[in-house]
Amino acid sequence: MSTTFADFDLPEKILDVLADLELFEPTPIQEKSFKPILSGRDIMGIAQTGTGKTLAYLLPVLKMWKYNKSGNPTVLVLVPTRELVVQVSEILENLTQYLSARVIGIYGGKNINTQKLLFKDGCDILVGTPGRVMDLAIDNAISLKEVQKLIIDEFDEMLNLGFRPQLTHIFEMMKAKRQNILFSATMTEAVDDMLEEYFANPIEISLAKSGTPLEKIEQTGYRVVNFNTKINLLKYLLETNDDMSKVLIFTNNKRHADLLFTKIDEFFPEDFDIIHSNKSQNYRLKAMKKFEDEEIRGLITTDVMARGLDISNITHVINFEISEVPEQYIHRIGRTGRADKDGKSLAFITEKEEPLLLEIEVLMDKEITLLPFPEEVKINPQKIASEQEEVKMKNAHTVKIIEGGGAFHEKKDKNRKVNLGGPHKRNPPKNKPGSNRAQAKSRSKAKRKK
Repeated sequence: MSTTFADFDLPEKILDVLADLELFEPTPIQEKSFKPILSGRDIMGIAQTGTGKTLAYLLPVLKMWKYNKSGNPTVLVLVPTRELVVQVSEILENLTQYLSARVIGIYGGKNINTQKLLFKDGCDILVGTPGRVMDLAIDNAISLKEVQKLIIDEFDEMLNLGFRPQLTHIFEMMKAKRQNILFSATMTEAVDDMLEEYFANPIEISLAKSGTPLEKIEQTGYRVVNFNTKINLLKYLLETNDDMSKVLIFTNNKRHADLLFTKIDEFFPEDFDIIHSNKSQNYRLKAMKKFEDEEIRGLITTDVMARGLDISNITHVINFEISEVPEQYIHRIGRTGRADKDGKSLAFITEKEEPLLLEIEVLMDKEITLLPFPEEVKINPQKIASEQEEVKMKNAHTVKIIEGGGAFHEKKDKNRKVNLGGPHKRNPPKNKPGSNRAQAKSRSKAKRKK
């Protein structure tokens, strides 16, 4: 017999909210995390994106939550992005609508003095980005001395974004006796170092190794010659596939996202929007709401949308460009195939991107099915700036200027080391009929083991 939320012995008011949301059975990470979090021990949860991590930590914490007369937060939830602050705050406000808990969400980019006014009536559960939480605590607008539960979601991404100094400062502002609940999609060296330095023998809860693909997502791809031909392919697929009704499209940087959006908006006026870090917070939130409410067909974005955000019923994720970080591919495609629904992902792969695809396949231990390129799609030979070949000067003589005005010439051949620039910059293996992908993957596995 399957477990239900009623078996968690949650307050009736929370069960009523879950029932209103038509949530009755916990996901594996929610079921696996509930009792360990209730134990009061430090927790390190490793789970793929899209597995229900937010409720995994919120439900047991709310079961234990008690009103605090002082008005200072007893629960602090730290997340890496403003969008996640909004999302987690909304979930919390919904879950606590019949409780007396005061929930406040804060993030940078808004007037700090305006945010200080939010705390005049007290706060029980604080959700925020590390920088803004630290700033408000330093200004004595909030006190972290009474925090009993510290939750850090997307811990690996937070460290990737350079938040370690702010996290360290926040740790020092809190009393040592507290429960730390950490969730991460991957266990990196940076995460491991922080665990060892700041947390007391956390219980590790792991659902799957880093890089395990979500089984409910059908992964396919196309070999494409360049960026402009990718635009032609995307246009063709959108015109010929009615089931591509809620599409999330990833590029690798803001410039390419803007370029793609300009073209797609010409073909499908007002059917698509764009989100990246140069867009204002209000613009980003409005675009997300339009996408969630299916007022637009799709969003073009960078990896700002790859982590944690829960937008329902995304039919397709398109990797218009292949991520240079293999794990990031997992986070991208994890935006579809959520809540027990099937999903589809497409990857557009140039020859230069094939080594990146091979690394992703090695990480997942799964091949992405390559589809024949549609004959109807026109090849556009024009290259964008980033695809132009670098002009190399013949007989170039390298001279390095050192402090004090001196200089030294290139090292002699016997002392020179060749920098191949890591796996992302090496040339793809030469094609050999019937063996190129297998041989490349074998070499990539060997490198990773070293």
